[in-house]
Amino acid sequence: MSTFALPRRHLRILATGMALIGLAATLIALPPEPVAAAPLSAATADPAATTDPTDPATTDPAVFDPGLIISDFNFFNPDALTESGIQDFLEHRSCRPSDGVPCLWEFRESTTSQPAKGDGHCQPYIGAENETAARIIAKIAAACTVSPKVLLVLLQKEQSLLTRPSASGYLRATGYGCPDTADCDAQYFGFFNQVYNAAWQFRQYTQEPDRAFKIGSVDVGFNPNAECGASTVRVKNQATANLYNYTPYQPNAVAVANAGDEGDGCSTYGNLNFWLFYNDWFGDSTLEPFPVMFDDCLNFVGGQDCAPVSLLPDVTTAG
Repeated sequence: MSTFALPRRHLRILATGMALIGLAATLIALPPEPVAAAPLSAATADPAATTDPTDPATTDPAVFDPGLIISDFNFFNPDALTESGIQDFLEHRSCRPSDGVPCLWEFRESTTSQPAKGDGHCQPYIGAENETAARIIAKIAAACTVSPKVLLVLLQKEQSLLTRPSASGYLRATGYGCPDTADCDAQYFGFFNQVYNAAWQFRQYTQEPDRAFKIGSVDVGFNPNAECGASTVRVKNQATANLYNYTPYQPNAVAVANAGDEGDGCSTYGNLNFWLFYNDWFGDSTLEPFPVMFDDCLNFVGGQDCAPVSLLPDVTTAG
Protein backbone atom coordinates (compact mmCIF):
# COMPACT_ATOMS: atom_id res chain seq x y z
CA MET A 1 0.00 0.00 0.00
CA SER A 2 1.26 3.46 -0.80
CA THR A 3 2.50 5.76 1.96
CA PHE A 4 -0.43 8.14 1.52
CA ALA A 5 -3.20 5.53 1.08
CA LEU A 6 -4.54 5.92 4.62
CA PRO A 7 -5.01 9.72 4.66
CA ARG A 8 -6.36 9.56 1.10
CA ARG A 9 -8.88 6.91 2.09
CA HIS A 10 -9.96 8.89 5.15
CA LEU A 11 -10.55 11.93 2.94
CA ARG A 12 -12.72 9.91 0.57
CA ILE A 13 -14.67 8.32 3.42
CA LEU A 14 -15.40 11.79 4.82
CA ALA A 15 -16.54 13.06 1.42
CA THR A 16 -18.72 9.98 0.92
CA GLY A 17 -20.37 10.51 4.32
CA MET A 18 -21.13 14.15 3.56
CA ALA A 19 -22.58 13.22 0.18
CA LEU A 20 -24.83 10.55 1.73
CA ILE A 21 -26.07 13.01 4.37
CA GLY A 22 -26.97 15.47 1.62
CA LEU A 23 -28.74 12.77 -0.39
CA ALA A 24 -30.70 11.62 2.66
CA ALA A 25 -31.85 15.18 3.38
CA THR A 26 -33.02 15.56 -0.21
CA LEU A 27 -34.94 12.29 -0.17
CA ILE A 28 -36.67 13.18 3.12
CA ALA A 29 -37.78 16.51 1.68
CA LEU A 30 -39.21 15.04 -1.52
CA PRO A 31 -42.65 13.35 -1.64
CA PRO A 32 -42.53 9.68 -2.54
CA GLU A 33 -43.23 8.68 -6.13
CA PRO A 34 -44.41 5.33 -7.46
CA VAL A 35 -41.54 3.12 -8.61
CA ALA A 36 -41.98 0.82 -11.59
CA ALA A 37 -40.58 -2.69 -11.27
CA ALA A 38 -37.53 -3.37 -13.39
CA PRO A 39 -37.95 -6.01 -16.09
CA LEU A 40 -36.44 -9.39 -15.27
CA SER A 41 -33.37 -10.56 -17.13
CA ALA A 42 -33.45 -14.01 -18.69
CA ALA A 43 -31.26 -15.36 -15.89
CA THR A 44 -33.59 -13.91 -13.22
CA ALA A 45 -36.79 -15.02 -14.92
CA ASP A 46 -35.53 -18.57 -15.45
CA PRO A 47 -33.75 -19.98 -12.37
CA ALA A 48 -32.14 -22.61 -14.58
CA ALA A 49 -30.55 -20.01 -16.84
CA THR A 50 -26.93 -19.16 -16.11
CA THR A 51 -24.39 -16.84 -17.65
CA ASP A 52 -20.62 -16.92 -17.64
CA PRO A 53 -19.46 -13.76 -15.80
CA THR A 54 -16.42 -13.61 -18.09
CA ASP A 55 -18.52 -13.61 -21.27
CA PRO A 56 -18.72 -10.10 -22.76
CA ALA A 57 -22.10 -10.91 -24.31
CA THR A 58 -23.75 -10.74 -20.85
CA THR A 59 -23.61 -6.92 -20.91
CA ASP A 60 -25.92 -4.82 -23.07
CA PRO A 61 -23.65 -3.13 -25.62
CA ALA A 62 -26.18 -0.39 -26.44
CA VAL A 63 -24.78 1.97 -23.77
CA PHE A 64 -21.16 1.79 -24.94
CA ASP A 65 -19.83 5.33 -25.37
CA PRO A 66 -16.53 5.45 -27.30
CA GLY A 67 -15.78 8.84 -25.73
CA LEU A 68 -16.18 7.66 -22.14
CA ILE A 69 -15.12 4.04 -21.73
CA ILE A 70 -14.24 4.37 -18.04
CA SER A 71 -14.16 7.21 -15.52
CA ASP A 72 -10.90 8.59 -14.22
CA PHE A 73 -11.92 7.44 -10.72
CA ASN A 74 -12.36 3.83 -11.78
CA PHE A 75 -9.19 3.87 -13.85
CA PHE A 76 -6.77 5.49 -11.39
CA ASN A 77 -8.06 4.44 -7.94
CA PRO A 78 -5.32 2.15 -6.52
CA ASP A 79 -7.44 1.31 -3.47
CA ALA A 80 -10.24 -0.29 -5.52
CA LEU A 81 -9.20 -3.78 -4.36
CA THR A 82 -6.88 -4.98 -1.62
CA GLU A 83 -4.41 -7.80 -2.18
CA SER A 84 -6.79 -10.23 -0.46
CA GLY A 85 -9.67 -8.86 -2.56
CA ILE A 86 -7.69 -9.50 -5.74
CA GLN A 87 -6.85 -13.03 -4.59
CA ASP A 88 -10.50 -13.75 -3.78
CA PHE A 89 -11.60 -12.36 -7.15
CA LEU A 90 -9.10 -14.56 -9.01
CA GLU A 91 -10.17 -17.67 -7.12
CA HIS A 92 -13.77 -17.12 -8.20
CA ARG A 93 -13.01 -17.08 -11.94
CA SER A 94 -13.83 -20.13 -14.03
CA CYS A 95 -10.24 -20.99 -14.94
CA ARG A 96 -9.30 -23.66 -17.49
CA PRO A 97 -5.54 -23.48 -18.11
CA SER A 98 -3.59 -24.98 -21.00
CA ASP A 99 0.11 -25.76 -21.54
CA GLY A 100 0.37 -27.08 -17.97
CA VAL A 101 0.46 -23.56 -16.47
CA PRO A 102 -1.24 -22.58 -13.19
CA CYS A 103 -4.34 -20.44 -12.90
CA LEU A 104 -3.60 -16.85 -12.00
CA TRP A 105 -4.77 -17.30 -8.40
CA GLU A 106 -1.97 -19.82 -7.80
CA PHE A 107 0.70 -18.24 -10.01
CA ARG A 108 3.89 -16.99 -8.33
CA GLU A 109 6.93 -15.13 -9.64
CA SER A 110 10.03 -13.44 -8.22
CA THR A 111 10.01 -9.73 -8.98
CA THR A 112 12.71 -7.10 -9.43
CA SER A 113 12.87 -3.74 -7.68
CA GLN A 114 12.00 -0.67 -9.74
CA PRO A 115 13.09 2.88 -8.86
CA ALA A 116 10.79 5.88 -8.55
CA LYS A 117 10.03 7.36 -11.96
CA GLY A 118 9.54 10.97 -10.93
CA ASP A 119 6.90 13.29 -9.52
CA GLY A 120 3.39 12.11 -10.39
CA HIS A 121 4.76 8.91 -11.92
CA CYS A 122 5.32 5.40 -10.52
CA GLN A 123 6.79 5.23 -7.03
CA PRO A 124 9.37 2.56 -6.13
CA TYR A 125 8.47 -1.11 -6.38
CA ILE A 126 10.36 -3.34 -3.95
CA GLY A 127 11.02 -6.72 -5.54
CA ALA A 128 10.69 -9.99 -3.63
CA GLU A 129 10.96 -13.73 -4.07
CA ASN A 130 7.99 -15.88 -5.02
CA GLU A 131 5.26 -13.21 -5.00
CA THR A 132 1.68 -14.14 -5.81
CA ALA A 133 -0.04 -12.58 -8.81
CA ALA A 134 -2.44 -10.82 -6.40
CA ARG A 135 0.46 -9.25 -4.50
CA ILE A 136 2.21 -8.19 -7.71
CA ILE A 137 -0.96 -6.54 -9.03
CA ALA A 138 -1.68 -4.78 -5.71
CA LYS A 139 1.88 -3.48 -5.36
CA ILE A 140 2.04 -2.22 -8.94
CA ALA A 141 -1.38 -0.57 -8.59
CA ALA A 142 -0.21 1.27 -5.46
CA ALA A 143 3.15 2.23 -6.96
CA CYS A 144 1.70 3.61 -10.21
CA THR A 145 -1.70 4.92 -9.01
CA VAL A 146 -3.64 2.65 -11.36
CA SER A 147 -6.66 0.62 -10.29
CA PRO A 148 -6.03 -3.09 -9.73
CA LYS A 149 -9.42 -3.66 -11.39
CA VAL A 150 -8.07 -2.04 -14.55
CA LEU A 151 -5.02 -4.32 -14.47
CA LEU A 152 -7.23 -7.41 -14.01
CA VAL A 153 -9.44 -6.39 -16.93
CA LEU A 154 -6.37 -5.68 -19.05
CA LEU A 155 -5.02 -9.19 -18.37
CA GLN A 156 -8.32 -10.71 -19.52
CA LYS A 157 -8.80 -8.39 -22.48
CA GLU A 158 -5.29 -9.03 -23.83
CA GLN A 159 -4.66 -12.72 -23.09
CA SER A 160 -7.75 -14.20 -21.33
CA LEU A 161 -5.32 -14.81 -18.48
CA LEU A 162 -7.96 -15.03 -15.75
CA THR A 163 -10.03 -17.73 -17.44
CA ARG A 164 -7.90 -19.43 -20.14
CA PRO A 165 -4.25 -18.97 -19.07
CA SER A 166 -1.49 -20.31 -21.29
CA ALA A 167 2.30 -20.21 -21.39
CA SER A 168 2.16 -17.66 -24.21
CA GLY A 169 -0.39 -15.63 -22.25
CA TYR A 170 1.88 -15.30 -19.24
CA LEU A 171 4.73 -14.10 -21.47
CA ARG A 172 2.51 -11.46 -23.14
CA ALA A 173 0.18 -10.83 -20.21
CA THR A 174 -0.87 -7.22 -20.90
CA GLY A 175 0.14 -6.99 -24.57
CA TYR A 176 2.88 -4.49 -23.74
CA GLY A 177 5.43 -4.24 -26.53
CA CYS A 178 3.09 -6.18 -28.83
CA PRO A 179 2.20 -3.99 -31.85
CA ASP A 180 -0.61 -5.07 -34.16
CA THR A 181 1.68 -5.23 -37.17
CA ALA A 182 4.71 -7.05 -35.68
CA ASP A 183 5.68 -9.73 -33.18
CA CYS A 184 6.02 -8.89 -29.49
CA ASP A 185 9.31 -7.52 -28.19
CA ALA A 186 10.78 -10.36 -26.10
CA GLN A 187 12.57 -7.99 -23.72
CA TYR A 188 9.19 -7.27 -22.15
CA PHE A 189 8.14 -10.90 -21.73
CA GLY A 190 7.03 -12.20 -18.34
CA PHE A 191 4.06 -11.57 -16.06
CA PHE A 192 5.63 -9.00 -13.71
CA ASN A 193 7.45 -7.32 -16.58
CA GLN A 194 4.22 -6.99 -18.55
CA VAL A 195 2.00 -5.74 -15.72
CA TYR A 196 4.55 -3.24 -14.44
CA ASN A 197 5.29 -1.81 -17.88
CA ALA A 198 1.59 -1.47 -18.73
CA ALA A 199 0.96 0.46 -15.49
CA TRP A 200 4.09 2.54 -16.13
CA GLN A 201 2.84 3.31 -19.63
CA PHE A 202 -0.57 4.43 -18.35
CA ARG A 203 1.20 6.87 -16.00
CA GLN A 204 3.39 8.03 -18.88
CA TYR A 205 0.31 8.78 -20.99
CA THR A 206 -1.18 10.63 -18.03
CA GLN A 207 1.83 12.74 -17.11
CA GLU A 208 2.60 13.57 -20.75
CA PRO A 209 -0.92 13.74 -22.26
CA ASP A 210 -0.12 15.62 -25.49
CA ARG A 211 -0.42 12.55 -27.71
CA ALA A 212 -2.33 11.25 -30.72
CA PHE A 213 -5.28 10.45 -28.44
CA LYS A 214 -6.11 13.08 -25.85
CA ILE A 215 -9.11 14.81 -24.31
CA GLY A 216 -11.12 16.52 -27.04
CA SER A 217 -12.29 15.58 -30.52
CA VAL A 218 -9.95 13.11 -32.21
CA ASP A 219 -10.22 10.72 -35.15
CA VAL A 220 -10.16 7.09 -34.03
CA GLY A 221 -9.82 4.30 -36.56
CA PHE A 222 -11.82 1.11 -36.59
CA ASN A 223 -9.02 -1.24 -37.63
CA PRO A 224 -5.27 -1.32 -38.38
CA ASN A 225 -6.36 -1.44 -42.01
CA ALA A 226 -6.80 2.23 -42.91
CA GLU A 227 -9.37 1.30 -45.57
CA CYS A 228 -11.80 0.47 -42.74
CA GLY A 229 -12.00 4.17 -41.99
CA ALA A 230 -12.32 6.23 -38.83
CA SER A 231 -14.74 8.55 -37.10
CA THR A 232 -14.39 11.50 -34.76
CA VAL A 233 -14.71 10.66 -31.07
CA ARG A 234 -15.06 13.29 -28.37
CA VAL A 235 -12.75 11.83 -25.75
CA LYS A 236 -14.09 13.04 -22.41
CA ASN A 237 -11.38 12.11 -19.93
CA GLN A 238 -7.77 11.03 -19.50
CA ALA A 239 -8.62 7.41 -18.70
CA THR A 240 -10.35 6.95 -22.06
CA ALA A 241 -7.47 8.69 -23.84
CA ASN A 242 -5.08 6.24 -22.13
CA LEU A 243 -7.03 3.26 -23.43
CA TYR A 244 -6.90 4.59 -27.01
CA ASN A 245 -3.18 5.30 -26.77
CA TYR A 246 -2.67 1.72 -25.60
CA THR A 247 -5.11 0.17 -28.11
CA PRO A 248 -5.70 2.77 -30.85
CA TYR A 249 -9.00 1.52 -32.29
CA GLN A 250 -12.69 1.81 -31.57
CA PRO A 251 -15.30 -0.86 -32.34
CA ASN A 252 -17.37 -0.24 -35.45
CA ALA A 253 -21.17 -0.37 -35.36
CA VAL A 254 -21.19 -4.06 -36.36
CA ALA A 255 -18.88 -4.98 -33.47
CA VAL A 256 -20.99 -3.07 -30.94
CA ALA A 257 -24.21 -4.62 -32.26
CA ASN A 258 -22.70 -8.12 -32.06
CA ALA A 259 -20.74 -7.87 -28.80
CA GLY A 260 -19.61 -11.34 -27.77
CA ASP A 261 -19.99 -12.57 -31.35
CA GLU A 262 -18.22 -11.91 -34.64
CA GLY A 263 -18.53 -8.60 -36.43
CA ASP A 264 -17.14 -7.98 -39.89
CA GLY A 265 -13.69 -7.68 -41.44
CA CYS A 266 -13.22 -4.18 -40.02
CA SER A 267 -14.32 -4.97 -36.45
CA THR A 268 -11.89 -4.68 -33.55
CA TYR A 269 -12.82 -5.55 -29.98
CA GLY A 270 -10.05 -4.43 -27.62
CA ASN A 271 -11.63 -1.33 -26.09
CA LEU A 272 -15.14 -2.73 -26.37
CA ASN A 273 -14.09 -5.87 -24.50
CA PHE A 274 -12.33 -3.76 -21.85
CA TRP A 275 -15.63 -1.96 -21.24
CA LEU A 276 -17.65 -5.18 -21.30
CA PHE A 277 -15.42 -7.06 -18.87
CA TYR A 278 -15.22 -4.13 -16.45
CA ASN A 279 -18.98 -3.67 -16.38
CA ASP A 280 -19.64 -7.41 -16.03
CA TRP A 281 -17.19 -7.80 -13.17
CA PHE A 282 -17.20 -4.50 -11.29
CA GLY A 283 -20.30 -2.53 -12.25
CA ASP A 284 -20.65 0.84 -13.95
CA SER A 285 -17.29 1.69 -15.48
CA THR A 286 -18.19 5.39 -15.78
CA LEU A 287 -18.97 5.92 -12.08
CA GLU A 288 -17.73 9.16 -10.49
CA PRO A 289 -18.73 8.80 -6.83
CA PHE A 290 -17.86 12.24 -5.41
CA PRO A 291 -20.02 15.32 -6.17
CA VAL A 292 -18.51 18.35 -7.87
CA MET A 293 -18.64 20.26 -4.56
CA PHE A 294 -15.55 18.31 -3.52
CA ASP A 295 -12.06 18.53 -4.97
CA ASP A 296 -11.65 17.00 -8.43
CA CYS A 297 -8.74 14.96 -7.10
CA LEU A 298 -11.17 12.77 -5.13
CA ASN A 299 -12.34 11.46 -8.50
CA PHE A 300 -8.76 11.36 -9.85
CA VAL A 301 -9.74 13.83 -12.59
CA GLY A 302 -6.94 13.89 -15.13
CA GLY A 303 -5.40 10.93 -13.35
CA GLN A 304 -4.15 13.08 -10.48
CA ASP A 305 -4.60 12.06 -6.85
CA CYS A 306 -5.05 14.43 -3.91
CA ALA A 307 -1.81 15.67 -2.40
CA PRO A 308 -1.19 14.15 1.02
CA VAL A 309 -1.79 16.36 4.02
CA SER A 310 1.46 16.89 5.84
CA LEU A 311 1.40 16.05 9.55
CA LEU A 312 4.45 18.27 10.14
CA PRO A 313 4.49 22.10 10.20
CA ASP A 314 6.31 23.94 7.44
CA VAL A 315 9.48 25.24 9.11
CA THR A 316 11.05 26.71 5.99
CA THR A 317 11.70 30.42 6.01
CA ALA A 318 12.43 32.85 3.26
CA GLY A 319 16.11 33.61 3.03
